[in-house]
Amino acid sequence: MKKLFGTDGVRGVANVYPMTTEMAMQIGRAAAYLFKNGNRRHRIVIGKDTRLSGYMLENALVAGICSMGVDVLLVGPLPTPGIANITSSMRADAGVVISASHNPFQDNGIKFFSREGFKLPDEIELKIEDLIFSKKIDSLRPIATEVGKAYRIDDAVGRYVVFLKNTFPKELDLTGMKIVLDCANGAAYKVAPAVLEELGAEVIPIGVKPNGSNINAGCGSLHPEVISEAVKEHRADLGIALDGDADRVIFVDEFGNEVDGDHIMAICATDMLNNKTLCGNTLVATVMSNMGLDIAVKRAGGKVVKTAVGDRYVVEEMLKEGYNLGGEQSGHMIFLDHNTTGDGVLSALQVLAIMRRSGRTLSELAEVMIPLPQVLVNVRVAEKKDIMTIPEVASLIRGIEEKLKDEGRILIRYSGTEPLLRIMLEGQDKYQITGWAKEIADLVEHNIGGK
Repeated sequence: MKKLFGTDGVRGVANVYPMTTEMAMQIGRAAAYLFKNGNRRHRIVIGKDTRLSGYMLENALVAGICSMGVDVLLVGPLPTPGIANITSSMRADAGVVISASHNPFQDNGIKFFSREGFKLPDEIELKIEDLIFSKKIDSLRPIATEVGKAYRIDDAVGRYVVFLKNTFPKELDLTGMKIVLDCANGAAYKVAPAVLEELGAEVIPIGVKPNGSNINAGCGSLHPEVISEAVKEHRADLGIALDGDADRVIFVDEFGNEVDGDHIMAICATDMLNNKTLCGNTLVATVMSNMGLDIAVKRAGGKVVKTAVGDRYVVEEMLKEGYNLGGEQSGHMIFLDHNTTGDGVLSALQVLAIMRRSGRTLSELAEVMIPLPQVLVNVRVAEKKDIMTIPEVASLIRGIEEKLKDEGRILIRYSGTEPLLRIMLEGQDKYQITGWAKEIADLVEHNIGGK
């Protein structure tokens, strides 16, 4: 069992264990030791979002890494996928992101990328933890010229802007398009507006004035209603909302209607199927994606493979089977032909390219998928017990599955970060599935409910 790392790095309230400067320095030392693989000079990239606590954690990580004889390349505030890209393009040994993504500003996190730009597998994270808690490297202290040095990469934003623009077809531009862009006062506040403006779009920016505490605060992908109102007010062509570290994106169409990750995957997958560029004719999604996505992709001649929740598991499946498109309902989209991890700005550019080529609006493109009604109920639990070992709960679930057959599904899973059981049902009749979800929730509450 992991002691520090969760589903996406180490995360928690900044300055409270495990997100303390002391632990950050230890994480830096362990990672530096692990990523050294020879006698040459080694380098690790460090980037962050705009949280106030990023400064203290950055300095602690730098101290830990340099104390193990590894150099640090500092890029400052930059989207998570930008750090992955710079890590691989500069041939660094690893990349570190200081961010808590869509969480409130008082939280922060630390996550790693390999030299190839991919998130670390569980076994590497466990090795980092072992080095920290076993104290195996406490006595390793390079001296004199063997101590690491920190360098600042002043043109990191420019490098990433150029990379993003190169993922957009050279024969196209965005001239004449009016786009509302919400950067969540986060890591993309410089990058995203620059990319869209340089491609010719008229950009109406929101959330581009970070102050250390306003990241994700009433803005960004968690609050699509903000760009919805702005799109209608400015009569824009669409709205694009990123989260704090810009690895996910949510859209609204020209009417202000939300277009989530499932719809975007349906749009991109069907376009790639039509152009014969979807590897294996397969899209990789998670178990949380709506069955409407499966139906849309199947209708276009493809199929959907499902993984556990988490973009890292989507990427693992893509790499294992050679697929090139995957994502999550929450807005993480991975285009492996371009980048190694979820990238909100890159995803937006792929959608904009489809709009430009087809001459269709976002609302017209989104019609490719009709979502099934979906109900999600959370139950607070006292213990995370296998619910199928509770006879009356198991019996109810099997009975509902028999009634749903191929026209719906039940997905029940525990939260990875909270004492919650998540009960999700999909089906043709929302009233019916809402009743069934409540029945399951009541039985769970009766058997293992928490206060």
